[in-house]
Amino acid sequence: MYQPPAFKETREDVMLDAINEHPLATLVSHSDDGIVANHLPMIVEQRDGKLFLNAHLARANNLIDVCPDGQEALAIFQGPAHYISASLYPSKKIDGKVVPTYNYVVVHARGILRYKHDLRWKLGHLNALTDNMEEGRAEPWAVSDAPADFLARQLKGIYGLELEVTDLLGKWKVSQNRKDADKHAVADGLETEATASAPAMASLVRPAN
Repeated sequence: MYQPPAFKETREDVMLDAINEHPLATLVSHSDDGIVANHLPMIVEQRDGKLFLNAHLARANNLIDVCPDGQEALAIFQGPAHYISASLYPSKKIDGKVVPTYNYVVVHARGILRYKHDLRWKLGHLNALTDNMEEGRAEPWAVSDAPADFLARQLKGIYGLELEVTDLLGKWKVSQNRKDADKHAVADGLETEATASAPAMASLVRPAN
C-alpha cells in the first residue's frame, strides 16, 4: 500500500481500534486459479505477544480447499471514507488552484492463514465475536440464548479461520496535508452533508484546536 508520510499511521492501538470499530474485512488470498476475496467480520485476539484476527466461514465456502493452511493472506479493513469537494477549500475563491480528493481510513493486516475445526475454538470464537458485536445494546443477544441442539448444528456448519498477523499497515488520509483553515472548512462542509459517513470524517479532519 502506498503510504505518503503525511498519511502513514504506525500506532498499533489506533489501527486495532479502527478494526474493532469496522470489523468487516476483505480477506484476500490466492489459489491456483488466481486471487480469492471473501468478506467476513474478524475479531482481534492478542496472546503470547502475537496478534491474531479470527473469523469463521460457512462449510460450503471452499476457501479451505483452494487456499491451503499456512498460506499468506491480507485482511483489509475500511474505516470512514468520504469525497471531499474542491469547493470546500477557502482558497478556491482566491485563485481556484484546488482539486477534489477522497478521504479514507484503511488498515491492511498481512499474515498467515490457519483453519480451525475444534468445536471449543469455534464456540469460543462465536462467543467473543457476538459479545463484541452486541456490546452496548439494551438487550444483547448471547450465543447461549440459542437452543443447544440448534447451536450444535450451526457449529457443524462452519469452520474457523485464524490469521496470525505479521505486518500491520495503516493509512489515515484525512486532510493532514492541508492548512488548518482548509481543515476547518472541510469539516464544516462535511457536517452539512446528509451522508452516513460525513460526521465521522468531519471529526477526523477537524484540527484539535
